Amino acid sequence: MKILKHSRILLSILAGITMMIALTIAAANNNEGQFKKAYFAGGCFWCVESNYEKVDGVIEVISGYSGGHVHNPGYKAVSSGSTGHVEAVEVIYDPAKVSYNDLLTELWHLIDPTDANGSFHDRGLHYRSAIFYNNQEEKLLAEQSIRELGQSGRYTKAIVTEIIPFERFYKAEEYHQNYYKKNPIRYKFYRYNSGRDKYLEKIWGDELHKRQPAVKNSYLQGNYMKPNEKELRKHLTELQYEVTQKEATERPFQNEYWDNKKQGIYVDIVSGEALFSSIDKYDSKTGWPSFTRPIEKTALTEKVDKHFFYSRTEVRSSHADSHLGHVFSDGPKPGGLRYCINSAALKFVKKEQLVEQGYEQFTELFE
Repeated sequence: MKILKHSRILLSILAGITMMIALTIAAANNNEGQFKKAYFAGGCFWCVESNYEKVDGVIEVISGYSGGHVHNPGYKAVSSGSTGHVEAVEVIYDPAKVSYNDLLTELWHLIDPTDANGSFHDRGLHYRSAIFYNNQEEKLLAEQSIRELGQSGRYTKAIVTEIIPFERFYKAEEYHQNYYKKNPIRYKFYRYNSGRDKYLEKIWGDELHKRQPAVKNSYLQGNYMKPNEKELRKHLTELQYEVTQKEATERPFQNEYWDNKKQGIYVDIVSGEALFSSIDKYDSKTGWPSFTRPIEKTALTEKVDKHFFYSRTEVRSSHADSHLGHVFSDGPKPGGLRYCINSAALKFVKKEQLVEQGYEQFTELFE
């Protein structure tokens, strides 16, 4: 009798578990039925995927190919232009949280809709922008959105983004999926040099920043703490302390890194946060280490310096608030900036020592 009783209890537990699993699967299926899919092309799908995944209400974004005439094409074939496909993304979204019109607006904030022959640095028809509509309603919304964009006065040239009926979408190779997460430094390096963000800043200005969410999981974020005064005095040389804490300036041509030509990164001598790369270092003939840009803009803060008879833009590290130097607008093109930095504010980490010193994420810069 006891065995039978235990068997009944066990069967009851198993039945309960089975019912819970069934309900979970049913709920998931119901949610999937509420989601919709939209398809857009805006040049390099790494960048398009990255932007759309930050939109509230977007569930998932998949990089792939659409609009061509070849079954299941690969990246090399699409890049050759022989398949007729464009790099595109599949956006899976919850229409209760984000509308199709919102997704169209997002597209305008990440492309140049007047370029019919490519997208920023990437040239070729497989990089052109397009909207692939699933039904008549999406087509009408896309046409209306393009009309409004053309009437906005933001562009001096015609809007040439194509509106194309959706047929098939082929998922790209796995190494292309979430590329900005898998290879953050290489992605950021590519995106910066592509000219995309500089163009978008020019077209949209403050509106672009108002709609962008806060950056999460930046590869520069870490436990970069500023030591207390006692620790600073103990670990910094007198010159390093005067430069980083008292805004002093070291002598030109008589400092550690002004003519350093080795590969590696430059970090804040106070906190260790990564600031500049040797890739962006150049000889400005001034006698101080000079860079065309930081590894990431969020690594620095800027302040107006009125210590002299004219205003200059002071550059400080974001986490430790160390004085680094100044930024000027007489740098080399295309950026035109010169970050003039004190060697005493920096520590150089050689390319070969990045992993052992905890900067392994930056090895991608030198591959």
